[in-house]
Amino acid sequence: MSTAQHKIDSGFGANSTADEVLEGIDLTGKLAVVTGGYSGLGLETTRSLTKAGARVVVPARRRAAAEEALAGLDGVEVDELDLGDLDSVRGFAERFLASGRTIDFMIDNAGIMACPETRVGPGWEAQFATNHLGHFALVNRLWPAIEPGGARVVSVSSRGHHFSGIRWDDVHWRQGYDKWEAYGQAKTANVLFAVHLDRLAADRGVRAFALHPGGIITPLQRHLPKAEMVERGWIDEQGNVLNPEGFKSPEQGAATQVWAATSPQLDGMGGVYLEDCDIAEPAVDGAERSGVKAWATDPEQAARLWALSAELTGVDAFAA
Repeated sequence: MSTAQHKIDSGFGANSTADEVLEGIDLTGKLAVVTGGYSGLGLETTRSLTKAGARVVVPARRRAAAEEALAGLDGVEVDELDLGDLDSVRGFAERFLASGRTIDFMIDNAGIMACPETRVGPGWEAQFATNHLGHFALVNRLWPAIEPGGARVVSVSSRGHHFSGIRWDDVHWRQGYDKWEAYGQAKTANVLFAVHLDRLAADRGVRAFALHPGGIITPLQRHLPKAEMVERGWIDEQGNVLNPEGFKSPEQGAATQVWAATSPQLDGMGGVYLEDCDIAEPAVDGAERSGVKAWATDPEQAARLWALSAELTGVDAFAA
């Protein structure tokens, strides 16, 4: 039931916007859950989905900020969710399940990047816990509501997965901490999650995808010192965005996750990593960071990560 990791020539590309990939697609009557759907790429994702007719539930750690950002958008509701707190994850899932609604598009968009060493829950490293374990628990708890026969689960990863595979001997970075490698491990985990979820869920007609949205200056960079962003050539000394790496606009950055969730071009496919509104090619050693690393799509590592995640969170919707 897996899909070959090769381009399908979708007709879209790096400059496509979320509205463009949704042109002609009517989402009336569909429901999406978009974590972090009130800031950066998440906000643009919410806007484009509602414009196409979908209703969007936005679980947010900062509920007041989310309500302010989404004010005036029809078809949106906000609830509370802290992905770094498994009690909060359970609470949101229970409230949603009690509503009796079903989910057509689950977009795991929220995340943190390159933060100082931070511990959450039982001492877990915050990037792995928030970006991966929180979403793992959320999807598994919401599983009874994820619509069979057509729903899609979209895991927003990053080209940052090139920085690190899974550090099986120390996933929580208790033996030294590197903020970028920790980010890379968390983004690799996002891809492996989609690989194994697709394997488990495809027979039910639910497909999963992971993706790199592109390089975009958004609040995701909030943990990075200005001097570091200047050194990387992202901004100048006055804080103006530079373009040496081809930064996308938020509208362009949201396109791949919207395409993953809704495009009929992906019908019957799943378990693959996407970039620039197409299926990505395997990464080539020595090339600039593009495509997907083999460590992020390895089915054995995906199964191993699923088992570890189920053990850590105490949740597995597919347990025998």
